Amino acid sequence: MSLHFHRNPDGTTTGRNEATGFMVTHTEEEEVKRQLYEDAGWAYTPPPPPVPPGFHRFALVHDEFEHTGFADERYAGLRERPPEGCVPVDWGSFALKCERPGKTLLDAVAGTVAEVRREHGLVMNSLGVEKPQEWFDADHQNGYAAEIVAHLVLMATDRARRLGYGRKDLVRLLGAAGLE
Repeated sequence: MSLHFHRNPDGTTTGRNEATGFMVTHTEEEEVKRQLYEDAGWAYTPPPPPVPPGFHRFALVHDEFEHTGFADERYAGLRERPPEGCVPVDWGSFALKCERPGKTLLDAVAGTVAEVRREHGLVMNSLGVEKPQEWFDADHQNGYAAEIVAHLVLMATDRARRLGYGRKDLVRLLGAAGLE
C-alpha cells in the first residue's frame, strides 16, 4: 500500500491512497494524514505538541554496519545516563529521542553529538532518516530539511573516518562545494 502527499501552491495538502484511490485535500496536513490512515485501516497517532521556543526535537542513532543492537554493552552508560532531554530507544539499533536547546536544529544536534562523544566515547552517526532524498519544509533552518542535512553530514563524517579522511579533507570538500 502506498500513501502519497503533495503540498499545493495554495497552501493545501493533497493525499492519495494508491491502493484504494481515496484522495483528500485539506488546509491542515495532519488532517490529510489522519484521513488517509483511516482509509488504509492504519492507526493514526497525532504528532506530539511543539517544543518550547529555542528547543528542537530529533533522534540520534548509532548506526553500525555490524548490527549490534540496543542491548550492546557499549551503550550501558548511555542507557543509564543519557544527555538531559534525551531518552534511549530501541530501533533495532541504539537511538536517542531528544528535545534539546540550540539556536538552530544543527546547533542542538551538534551539541548533543559532542556531549555523547565526550561523556560516553560514542559518535552518534545518524538521525535515522530513511529517505534523505525527500525534501519538505525547505524554507527554514529547523524543519525536516535540516534533519536531512544533519543526517547526511553525520553519515558522511562516519564514512570518511572509516576511509581514513580527516577534518581537513572534509572542510576542503565543503569549501570546494561553495559552503562559506
